[in-house]
Amino acid sequence: MLLTEQVTLENEHVRLEPLSHDHAEDLARACVGLEHAWYTAAPSPDTMYDEIETRKRRHDAGVMNPWAVRRLDTGDAVGMTTFCNIDQANRHVEIGYTWLGPSAQRTAVNTAAKLLLLGHAFEDCDAIAVEFRTHWHNRQSRAAIARLGAKQDGVLRNDRIGPDGTLRDTVVFSILPHEWPAVRLGLTERLRRA
Repeated sequence: MLLTEQVTLENEHVRLEPLSHDHAEDLARACVGLEHAWYTAAPSPDTMYDEIETRKRRHDAGVMNPWAVRRLDTGDAVGMTTFCNIDQANRHVEIGYTWLGPSAQRTAVNTAAKLLLLGHAFEDCDAIAVEFRTHWHNRQSRAAIARLGAKQDGVLRNDRIGPDGTLRDTVVFSILPHEWPAVRLGLTERLRRA
């Protein structure tokens, strides 16, 4: 299966649905109260339509596969996530551009979504590497990625120029196919305790 193929993924906690404008109203509500640190970004209610449109265009260009994250206990779409920087020829993908609204933070939602995304990448799409990237200063994200079982590959210094002109160092993590069984077990155990 191609990394760009739009599919619905579901477990007992979340359903990842191919992102569409049908999700805009829920997602606009979900991002209210989302705190933005200077080193991260998420859409606002006013920019939700444009954010969905941008992600759909990137899908059409073959570089992104976006999903809305729907909590099954409430039925609400509470965030977005993507396969991004898709390199189908090399079966390499990044999981990123993820945000969850305040109601879904510190719940089983992120763990359940990552379990689905990683399973899809390795088991359905035969990925040889799944990557995660975050800002050097985003210590919360770095810790969460490490808790998934990803290994830090390195730091890309001065990787990007931020909207305010600051330079971003990007921390790169990855999970490889032979690591996936242990990562899957760890995520499954975390969900069992949630």
